Amino acid sequence: MNEKKYNEELFSFIEKATCSFTGVKEIKRILLEHHFIELEENEKWNLENNQKYFVTRNNASIIAFTLGNHDSFNITCTHIDTPAFSIKPKNAIYEKNYLKINVTPYGGLLNYAWLDETLSIAGRVIIKNKNTYYKEIVDINKPLLCIPSVAIHQNATANEDLSLNSQVDMLPFLSLTNTKEPIKKLIGGQIKLKPNDEICDYDLFLYAVAKPTYFGLKNECILSPRIDDLACVYPALKGFINQKKNQNNTIFCAFNSEEIGSLTKEGADSSFLMDILKRITAQEEKELATILNNSTILSADNTHATHPNHPGNSDDNNEALLNNGIVISKDSSSTTDSITSSLFKGICESAHVPYQDFVSKNDMTSGSTLSGISLRHVSIDSIDIGLGQLAMHGAREIMGSKDSYYLYLAFKKFYETKITKKKDRILLK
Repeated sequence: MNEKKYNEELFSFIEKATCSFTGVKEIKRILLEHHFIELEENEKWNLENNQKYFVTRNNASIIAFTLGNHDSFNITCTHIDTPAFSIKPKNAIYEKNYLKINVTPYGGLLNYAWLDETLSIAGRVIIKNKNTYYKEIVDINKPLLCIPSVAIHQNATANEDLSLNSQVDMLPFLSLTNTKEPIKKLIGGQIKLKPNDEICDYDLFLYAVAKPTYFGLKNECILSPRIDDLACVYPALKGFINQKKNQNNTIFCAFNSEEIGSLTKEGADSSFLMDILKRITAQEEKELATILNNSTILSADNTHATHPNHPGNSDDNNEALLNNGIVISKDSSSTTDSITSSLFKGICESAHVPYQDFVSKNDMTSGSTLSGISLRHVSIDSIDIGLGQLAMHGAREIMGSKDSYYLYLAFKKFYETKITKKKDRILLK
C-alpha cells in the first residue's frame, strides 16, 4: 500500500469515526470484513490458536487480538474519543428567534477554533419499548448547527483578548423556528422509531462535518477534524490487520474517555485490557506474569509540532517537525525509557521509517499518556509515540501528510516482530 492510497483510506475513516461510538462501529465493521470473530464479555470464550477475535465494551472501546505460540504480547494502545461538545439532557433554548442547543465541553477544547464551523450530531441513543431497552448508534451526517462568532464591531478587543465563556459564547444554534424537544425529533427521524418505541436517554456529541483535505504547494499537509487521535488509531488498526501471519500474540486497543481522564469502565484506566489478557492466558493455561514480562506496549497519541509563528513554544533541540517521522516522547510524564526507545528505533529502521526524539519545553508540560494510565493495571515495557500536529483540540487540526503513513509502516513491522527478552538482552527477529 502506498502513501496516497493509505491517506485515502485514512480520510474515509475520519469521516465515519465522528465520535467514539461511530468510531468503534466502523472499526468493528472493518474487523468483521477481515474475518475477525466477535466475542462477548458476559459469555464463555473458546479461543483457538491462529484465530482472530475482538471484543467491545460499552460500545465505545474495542480490543482486537490474534493468537500465536510466542509467550508474549505485542500491544498497541490508542484512543478513539476526541474533544467535542456533548448535548445536555434538557437542551432546547429558544430566545430572540434562535433555537439554541445547550451543550457542555467534552475534553479540553480550543474554544475559538470551534466558532463558525458547520457541526452535526452523532452518538448513542437508548430506546425503550415496554420493558426492553436497546441501543442505537446514530450519525445525522449533515450540517445542522453553528456557533457564530461576535463581529469585531461588537467586540473591539477580540483581536487582543478573546475570552470565551463556554455557557454563553459556545452554544450552537439549530434553527430559527421554535421546536419542542428538537434533538429527540431529529434522532427519532434518523432511526425510524417503531410503535411503542420511545427515546429514553442518549450520549450525543457535536462534531465538525468538514472533510479532510490536503494543503500546501506539494500537498505536504492535511487539515482535518479529529486528527487527535484518529491519525494514530487508523495506522494501528491497518498495521494490525495487514500484519504478515506469524507466531506473535498481537493486540490492538482503541480506548474511550482519554480526553476526560480515562477513568470510565471502558477507558485506559479500567480493567478492560487486563481482563482480556487474563482470559487469553487462562484459556491457554499460561502464566500471566511471565507473559507480561515478555510483552511490549506501543502507546500512540499525538503531540505538539513546532508552530510556524510560535517556535519558542518548543525545545529547539528536541522538537517535533511535520513530515519528519514518528515522534518518540521522552517527557518525564511518558513511559518511554532508553530500552523501549532503542527497541522502537530498531523497528523503525527495519521498516525504513524516520523517527524523532521529542521532549516538551520545560515550562510547557505535556499531559498523561495512555500507556502510563494502563500501566496502573498492566505492568509491561512501554513506549509513548505519536505524530506531531498543530491546532490540537480545535474543530480542525493539522498534520504532515506523510506521518500517519510512516506510523502505519512502523505498527505493521512491530506486530510482525518477535521480541525476545533474555536477562539484559533483547532480540528483535
